[in-house]
Amino acid sequence: MSTVPGATLDWAAKGTAAFEATVDWLTDSGLTKPSSLLGWSRAHVIAHVARNADALVNLLTWARTGVETPMYADAGQRAHEIEAGARQSADALRADLLTADARLAGELAGLPDACWSATVRTARGRAVPAFEVPWMRVREVWVHTVDLNVTTFDDVPREVCAALIDDVAAAFRTRRDSARVVLRSEDSDSRVWSLGAPGGAEPVTVSGDLSSLAAYATGRPVPGPLHSRGPGSVPKLPAWL
Repeated sequence: MSTVPGATLDWAAKGTAAFEATVDWLTDSGLTKPSSLLGWSRAHVIAHVARNADALVNLLTWARTGVETPMYADAGQRAHEIEAGARQSADALRADLLTADARLAGELAGLPDACWSATVRTARGRAVPAFEVPWMRVREVWVHTVDLNVTTFDDVPREVCAALIDDVAAAFRTRRDSARVVLRSEDSDSRVWSLGAPGGAEPVTVSGDLSSLAAYATGRPVPGPLHSRGPGSVPKLPAWL
């Protein structure tokens, strides 16, 4: 089985283009308006996405050279760089994003096939194959495009929505800080996901279209109706990442 990413590279490229187009659409003064993330302006979100590109370049460098190259030196450095980036002028911030995105795109395109199976480590200390790096970027660009408060999950491709729910379900599989929830898609594929550790109370079934389920699972504003069946109403989920 090939370890060279396929669809995730395409999803990352399209998500990057969507994020850049949204940033380009915003006025200079609009960059200072609040994002949907508590305490962050849109400029903070843009600076974060730029610095995430640099952090993922570090992981690809690690995979290519075998020399340990962490995403960030530490949490303090990450927070400082985001804050400094958000204080740039509008032109400088936009240029910073485009430069960082281009750097990452070049590294993704140029990584030798044999290096995708190399083990690297995320900022949270999880050991993963470099094969996962494009998916890490997919999450960042598509979800944070929504966080700019211009688009919704209705604008995220269906296959990306489904993959995001897969990711949330995997992350919640052993977590006991979450209510047990079953997500049921009302789209034609009728997919089902289970959130939360097995056992305990009867789960609540939450149904809706893929866009709304992905928004709900990732803690973002839900664009369409959700319906619940079981004990209680639609429960609030803990933070996904």
